[in-house]
Amino acid sequence: MSVNSEVVHCYDRLATLTERMLELSREEEWGQLPGVESLCAALIDRLKEIEPATSLDTSQRDQVRRSLLRVRADQEEVCRLVKPQLRILLGSIAQLQQQDSVNKAYGTTH
Repeated sequence: MSVNSEVVHCYDRLATLTERMLELSREEEWGQLPGVESLCAALIDRLKEIEPATSLDTSQRDQVRRSLLRVRADQEEVCRLVKPQLRILLGSIAQLQQQDSVNKAYGTTH
């Protein structure tokens, strides 16, 4: 695979993985998100290696642009779905920390 087509392939794959993250978020399959996100991170690392030395033709640039638009739209939706879950998680953590402080202050154990 030429570097040019590898760049296009990586962006297309990134769009596909981001779409998968959106599907998982809609299904509230939170535990599967980190694995898909790490695949995205690996693709981004690869793009950092190969993209600077790459010159894409007009068609390839258009294809990359379309992939990036998909990624951005899906990322925004994933964030919208994940943020409430993060607030719930942070609230639970705060409650646990508060309970731990109370337990320490009054000498109680779990």
